[in-house]
Amino acid sequence: MVTGATGEGETAGAAAEFTEAGVGAVLREACGSAGLDSSGAELLRLGSNAVYRLADRPVIVRITRDRGALDEMERAVRVARWLGERNFPANRVLPGVPQPTVIGGRVVTFWESVQETEEYASVPELGDLLKRLHWLEEAESLGLPYFDPFAKVQASLGGLAGVAESDAAFLTDRAEKLEKEYARLDFVLPFGMIHGDANIGNILRARDGQAVLIDLDGFTLAPREWDLILTAIYYDRYEWHSRGQYEAFVDHYGFDVMNWPGYLVLADVRELMMTLWMGGKAASEPKAAVEFTHRVESIRTEGDRRLWRPF
Repeated sequence: MVTGATGEGETAGAAAEFTEAGVGAVLREACGSAGLDSSGAELLRLGSNAVYRLADRPVIVRITRDRGALDEMERAVRVARWLGERNFPANRVLPGVPQPTVIGGRVVTFWESVQETEEYASVPELGDLLKRLHWLEEAESLGLPYFDPFAKVQASLGGLAGVAESDAAFLTDRAEKLEKEYARLDFVLPFGMIHGDANIGNILRARDGQAVLIDLDGFTLAPREWDLILTAIYYDRYEWHSRGQYEAFVDHYGFDVMNWPGYLVLADVRELMMTLWMGGKAASEPKAAVEFTHRVESIRTEGDRRLWRPF
């Protein structure tokens, strides 16, 4: 259910800018329409989404950067409710509030907060959750799309602004090469429902100690290898995970994607997507611009990926 259109008041008339001031105005209007108090809300992050924690009750408010995210967030709400019906440990939408809502051109959703302060769960627990998730048989009512990584790549290439033409040309050529290699991959895990952005940053420790999967808007239908690749390259290429953490992840999930012959191609595709995501932030964030340039150069020269910085 969608509510709100653009609303009246401080966000009416034009889409809100994705700045702390702009999303703050969206937060106040969205909370007001939902009967919630936004005063004292804490801004946890301002990235692909603005994420707030309300001060007076355990509620998380997510505001999308992408103005075209309505379909995606409607799907995330459906997925969250479906997972809740199956007692799967994932974050829950706030009951009693019609959502998503659109305020100031931004899509807003309300979620139950699983913790007082942000604490990530462990890499092995991520393996457990993914194994359990991948055993679920998705319902057609969820309306999950088929995952097309190169549709995302092409959209990201079109969104590069303020980056060197040589870098954009290099990434375009690399995308064309990888698309051909990807088309020849022989996936070995069953095709089905995936999280879509499975990594340690999307698994939190709940108040009761349970590991909980969050950020459900990327759910899609795809080869299950996609949900394993980030943890593998976080260890193998960037050393953001230790060998022990990765081995425990493999043990808990039951499959090592690094032993699959298509691993290097899938790793290169995911790395390209990570780099393009950084390039999309380069025009507005100086630190992202520096990191983007560094990433492109390391890919071009086959340099040491351990110098990449996580964002």
